[in-house]
Amino acid sequence: MTSSFPPDPGHDLPVVVIAGRPNVGKSTIFNRLVGRRQALVADTPGVTRDRKESETTVRGRRIRLIDTAGLEEAAPDTLFGRMRASSESAVAMADLVLFCVDARAGITPADEHFAAWLRRQGRPVLVLANKAEGRQGAAAAMEAFSLGLGAPLGISAEHGEGLADLMGEIADRIPAGPLHPRRAPRRVESEDEDGDVRPPGPLRLAIVGRPNAGKSTLLNRLLGEERMITGPEPGLTRDSVSVMLHDDEGPIQLVDTAGLRRKARIDETLEKMSVSASIEALKMAEVVILALDATLGVHEQDLQIARLIEREGRCCVLALNKWDAVEDRNVTRQAIRDRIEMSLSQMRGIPVVAFSALTGAGVNKLLPTVRRAYEVWNRRVPTGELNRWFEMMVSRHPPPLVQGRRLKLRYITQAKSRPPTFILFGTRTEQMPEDYQRYLVNGLREAFDLPGTPIRLLLRGSQNPYAPTK
Repeated sequence: MTSSFPPDPGHDLPVVVIAGRPNVGKSTIFNRLVGRRQALVADTPGVTRDRKESETTVRGRRIRLIDTAGLEEAAPDTLFGRMRASSESAVAMADLVLFCVDARAGITPADEHFAAWLRRQGRPVLVLANKAEGRQGAAAAMEAFSLGLGAPLGISAEHGEGLADLMGEIADRIPAGPLHPRRAPRRVESEDEDGDVRPPGPLRLAIVGRPNAGKSTLLNRLLGEERMITGPEPGLTRDSVSVMLHDDEGPIQLVDTAGLRRKARIDETLEKMSVSASIEALKMAEVVILALDATLGVHEQDLQIARLIEREGRCCVLALNKWDAVEDRNVTRQAIRDRIEMSLSQMRGIPVVAFSALTGAGVNKLLPTVRRAYEVWNRRVPTGELNRWFEMMVSRHPPPLVQGRRLKLRYITQAKSRPPTFILFGTRTEQMPEDYQRYLVNGLREAFDLPGTPIRLLLRGSQNPYAPTK
């Protein structure tokens, strides 16, 4: 399978891969080098399943750092076999491999096996003896000499010991290249004619949904490579994984997330951390792809996720995966759309794309739909046009009586986009009934072509200067 997108410029950077058996602290080292908690960490073997990547700077040199799943002996068709294949593919493109062992546990047969495998790969290797706190840890780290991969470096990622030496070793061993500037050029934000500030950089896109909806398979299909671990087992993805891709309009930062189950079913600490990472990715996104298993229809949990997307004010695209397995497609599509719009009035007109991530049929329609939905989310309505519409709506359906007095609505203006937010001014406007608010919001959506995006209507009532004050 080949990618239809141009390569990410970040892929020209030196690649540093962290490898080793499970539970030796690879993700903690990754987080330390990146400078923030980006990889999920727990005192449980096999937490990391998919490769985690980030660009970072060590001693003035920019690198592409990759955290990998633990190396284990397993059959290729098993989950651990697929995890190992992903880790091996990362090692194959490394300019430097940080082979991590546990100094407390000592050198195990698995360490020796994979050290021998690494020697055959012909890649530069730096052995890290992690969890080497204090004098005893430093002495234990020397056992790693027996691996035949050169002098080990004793560190403690958890306590931050030896990290300065590690960064120095990485900078010395990666291919020579230009120094990264100490102070990056200031990012200039663009401002449109209506005053909306548009942050620079790629479009931020997240894929969310219930477990086993095919989110990781979709990401692999969009990238054109087997980047994420996939399989029939639900809940394979445990952490949010960010990747870069390009379409015809520019770069996209795409985040695959762990499946979101009903809160009552989430009891393990690790799964709670996974769900927290998924929700954080949703909040940071601009557009959210809600992936559904089309063969199962809309579940109540899907509606809960959609409500969360709407509450966060994010743009949403409904992705009906496994479309190749649906028998009556017209009926299924209409039933799903009706269920969403009946339960979520703010999602009226939501864009829907049906495809099969497994075969690739229809996937090419997804990113253009995402771009169109993003344009709607950013849309501005001129004030004059908005108020002409407003006068027509008020004359067609006058405001209701509240406590025997009719509300006086004066004018409306758009405060911002992302999502489209409007402020309605008048007398006692804050007392407006919800059904009249829905009437106006639906009118905005229809008149100004705002399908599927959340619309915010803020009410501002004027104060009577002659009213008695307390």
